[in-house]
Amino acid sequence: TVGILAFTLPLEKISILQEKERVLLPTDAVPTNYKILLAPHLDTFKFDGQETIDLQVRTATSKILLHSTDIEVDAASVSVVSDNGASLKASSVTYPSKDTVLFQFDSEIPVGIAHLSLSFVGNLNELMCGFYRSKYTVDGVQKWMATTQFEATDARRAFPCYDEPARKATFEVSLRIDEALSALGNMPVQNEVKDAAFPGTKTISFAPSPIMSTYLVAFVVGEFDFVETTTKHGVLMRVYTPPGKSEQGKFSLDVGSRTLDYFTDYFGIAYPLPKMDMIAIADFSAGAMENWGLVTYRETALLIDAEKSGISSKQRVAYVVAHELA
Repeated sequence: TVGILAFTLPLEKISILQEKERVLLPTDAVPTNYKILLAPHLDTFKFDGQETIDLQVRTATSKILLHSTDIEVDAASVSVVSDNGASLKASSVTYPSKDTVLFQFDSEIPVGIAHLSLSFVGNLNELMCGFYRSKYTVDGVQKWMATTQFEATDARRAFPCYDEPARKATFEVSLRIDEALSALGNMPVQNEVKDAAFPGTKTISFAPSPIMSTYLVAFVVGEFDFVETTTKHGVLMRVYTPPGKSEQGKFSLDVGSRTLDYFTDYFGIAYPLPKMDMIAIADFSAGAMENWGLVTYRETALLIDAEKSGISSKQRVAYVVAHELA
């Protein structure tokens, strides 16, 4: 992550940072995979969510505690593989703190593999953290996009999870969005379908991610232009911009592709993902964020008119891009 001097956080965000207490979750169950479906609504600034967390239960337990902030859980159940998929519905869902949700079951979940399934509703907030909304303008018309910033502990604002860097897992993310919009994730798009039950929408599913921490998960929904290239080592790289600004992404694209190739050659280690996207976000609290496969940037840290900008401006953009890809 790169910080930029002379920016102001909203008062709500400052309050969150001041009040936040570190809550480490019990280790009686650990996540191995998340299957997540989110449906953001850019008219109401809400989102619906469904997820299944694959768990390795280490100690028999009748309760599961997860991180969760500003999310209302509608339903929760656990299916236990060792009991032939027997399902246990949560007898209660409570919120012990502003950052946690507790699921209580009438009987113990045995040691072994279990699947915790949840449905929930959250907010596309304006705090520039978690799953939030960002405003941009196209031809004088104000529009909204939905984007993420999870570092350090704000994945819990998008989906209940084990929001600790050490609790790594794989992620299978799907987004149900307006059919006129586009969606980006850490991984390439694996599938895109339309469902008659949700007219005017499409569901985009991304390929499973490598094992990683929750704070590196990212997804963006909106209208984008892009420029692209393929590095000499065969990695597809794109720079996504607000509509009409793709020319301003060409300098960063050139720097980014050469940076990936340089580090691959220098360390003798191939870039581990099939693609690298970089995207400019209008409302962004830091300078940039090194989400795997989808690096997010403040617009001024990524977009530049290479013909009209001075060398110092180019150096600054090049430094930020190289730092995030390192």
